[in-house]
Amino acid sequence: MSSKPDHVTDSAGGIAEALAVLGQRFDASPRYPTESLRIVISSGLHRVFAPVGAGGRRFETEQARYAAMKDGLRIVGRGDLSVGRLFEGHVNALLLFGWYGSEEQISWLGKMLDRGAWFGVWATEPQPGVSITGGEEGMLSGSKMFASGSGGLDYALITAAAPGADRRVVIVPANDGDRSDTSGWRVRGMRASVSGTYSLDGIRAEPQMLLGAPGDYDLDPRFAAGAWRFCAVQLGGIEALLAETRQAMPQAARGDPVQRARFAEALTATRTAGFWVAEAARRAAAEHADAVSISKLTRSVVEDAGFKVMEAAARIVGTRSAFDGERMDKIIRDLSLYLRQAGPDHARDGAATAFIEADRWDAEDRLW
Repeated sequence: MSSKPDHVTDSAGGIAEALAVLGQRFDASPRYPTESLRIVISSGLHRVFAPVGAGGRRFETEQARYAAMKDGLRIVGRGDLSVGRLFEGHVNALLLFGWYGSEEQISWLGKMLDRGAWFGVWATEPQPGVSITGGEEGMLSGSKMFASGSGGLDYALITAAAPGADRRVVIVPANDGDRSDTSGWRVRGMRASVSGTYSLDGIRAEPQMLLGAPGDYDLDPRFAAGAWRFCAVQLGGIEALLAETRQAMPQAARGDPVQRARFAEALTATRTAGFWVAEAARRAAAEHADAVSISKLTRSVVEDAGFKVMEAAARIVGTRSAFDGERMDKIIRDLSLYLRQAGPDHARDGAATAFIEADRWDAEDRLW
C-alpha cells in the first residue's frame, strides 16, 4: 500500500455522523452492530493498522502510525462508543498479530480482512479461567466474560493458561451463537457492544492458531500501556458530548456567565485529555520505559474529563439532556459505563505511586 505520509483518517472523518444515527437504533434495540461496522470498513479504518503483510498501510514511522490510530479511534468513538469499543478490540488484535504473528498467520489475517472479518481480544474470565489441556493440539476449557462482540465477531484472540507455562494467546472463532450468551448484558449504556459470555469448551487449540509464545501477551509496556487506545475512544465520546452540549445550549445559558464558565471548564478538560492521550500514544509507539505510568495517568485525566463534561451537559442543557432519544442521553449513559473499564482507581493509584518515586516526564522537563 502507499507509504505517503498523508493523514489516513481524512477519508474517515465523515463517518461519525452516520455511526451516531445507527447508534441510536442499536441503543433502542440492542444487537451486534453489523451495519455500523460496515461503515467502518468502507472508511478504510478496518485494515489500515494491520501489519503490512496483511494489507495494512506502511507508515513512515511508528509515531505516525500511532498518531493516525489515535485519531481513528477518536473518530469512531465520536460516532458511537459501543462501535468504538469493538473497533479498539479489533485494532488491539491487529497489533498483536504484528508483534507476535508468524508469516503464515499474517498472510491468513490478510485473507480474513479481505472478507471483512472482525477480530477482538478477550482476556477477562470467570474462575477457574480458560486453560489448554492435552499437549500440542490440546483442547480449550472455560469461558470468557465481558467478551465484547460475543457471537458477532468473526474471531477473537483469547488468553489461555497451559500447564507449567505463562498464559498465551489462541485464535478462536467468535461467531458461534450456541457458545455466546448475551442475556446478562442488561445495561444502561454500551448496549451494542454485546459484551456477553462465550464458552470455549472443546475448541481445539491447533498449532497454527497459537499466536506468539507463552507470556508474550503480558509483556510490558505493550500490555499495560495499551490502555491509551480505549482512552482515545472515550475521548471521542467526550468530544461528541461537548459538541452536543454547545449545540443544545439555550440562549439564556449562552448569556449567563456562570454557564459560560461551566462550558469553559468542560472545554478545557476535554482538550487537556486530548493532550494526555496524544502523549500516551507517543510513549506507547516508542515503547518508552515510562509508557505504562503515562498511560495509567491518562486514564485518570480522561475519566475526570468525562465526569466534568457529563455534569456540564446536565447543568447547562438541563432536563433535555436526560430525554430518551436525545443523543446527549445516549453518550452520557455510554460514558458512565465505559469509564468504569478495568479498575480506574487502581490505575490512578499505580500512576501516583510511580510519579511519587520519580518524575516520569521527558528528561529535559522533569520537576524532580
